[in-house]
Amino acid sequence: MKFSFMSFSAPEASLAELAALAIAYGYDGLELRLDANHAHGVETALDPQQRRGVRGRMAGASVSIGALASSCKFADPTSKMGQVDEAKRCVDLAADLGVPVVRVFGGKVPLGVIRTQAFSSIVEALHELGDHAADSGVTVCLETHDDWRDPRFAAQLLEEAASPNVAANWDVMHPVLAGYTIDEAFAALRPWIRHVHVHDAPFGPGQLAPIGEGRVDHSRVLELLQSMDYAGYVSGEWINWGPHELYLGRELNTLKRLAAAAANR
Repeated sequence: MKFSFMSFSAPEASLAELAALAIAYGYDGLELRLDANHAHGVETALDPQQRRGVRGRMAGASVSIGALASSCKFADPTSKMGQVDEAKRCVDLAADLGVPVVRVFGGKVPLGVIRTQAFSSIVEALHELGDHAADSGVTVCLETHDDWRDPRFAAQLLEEAASPNVAANWDVMHPVLAGYTIDEAFAALRPWIRHVHVHDAPFGPGQLAPIGEGRVDHSRVLELLQSMDYAGYVSGEWINWGPHELYLGRELNTLKRLAAAAANR
């Protein structure tokens, strides 16, 4: 497996600066959040020449862009098509840059929409995106988040979408917050896991806890991923958590220590 972090850890950093941070801290890659006014400048509005420039610059770096994190969500049938069109643009950008994963959300079920309608809306969107991503080298990954953090529901959506280009972004924290163990979430999602988000939930008040000090058993996460020979990215998603100097190195060191211990069990 490989380790990356999302650009939320340094939203003011250019793409070159993010790559330098990843190298300095010992990460393998980056996850770029789109449409969030981050200074990396990688967005769907880039023209073909600019995309070739980004790909060329990253080809010369010792780290890679492991994922593009979109904000696209599909639970609302009235906005689904516009969201699908935006997600297709994200897939095209990823293909042009040689990025393997685009993250999407199911989204909150809106008022006035019953859950079965939202479910069908998401399945239709994922199926269409799977067709669009075919032969592109890009996988659209649905995150276990919002009203679809229950790993059983996420697995049902992916099974119904039935596309080799649609898979899971296992955010390990959110199923735990929904009352599921790491083993239960992994068992439900295993056939579809292609990208992983890590961060830890505190036992008391607060947004996040250092990995290993909160409610999420990251040691078990890494052990289970090793059991399936997971070769994708484990990406730290630390949003509004203060200066990166305070945690990027520390969190990666903890993850690597836990992964080494898990490999020796």
